[in-house]
Amino acid sequence: MNVTIEASGSIVIAYLIGEIDHHTAADVREKIDSIIKYKKPNHLIIDFRNVTFMDSSGIGLVMGRYRLMQSISPTASLEIKNVTAQAKKIMELAGLGRIAVIKEYKNEENE
Repeated sequence: MNVTIEASGSIVIAYLIGEIDHHTAADVREKIDSIIKYKKPNHLIIDFRNVTFMDSSGIGLVMGRYRLMQSISPTASLEIKNVTAQAKKIMELAGLGRIAVIKEYKNEENE
């Protein structure tokens, strides 16, 4: 698992790449948390476009980043972007739809 992070103004975007499981989530958490603590953004976007596998650690990863964002600012927002239809359903069942906007992956070639 790898993560590429972009920060611009009050927005941080984390592009996740590879598999999210118990072993890889800790490293990703540390990288995202350090930039959030440094930049103190109002909006965090977590992009799942290049995630090939995710277990429950992915849900925990999102929930923890939400809690961190809220500790920085109660008005901070979270967006989960480019998830598959199946992953979106699982995230909504886990309650992530109450704390974040979840956007399904759209193939631009078919639009």
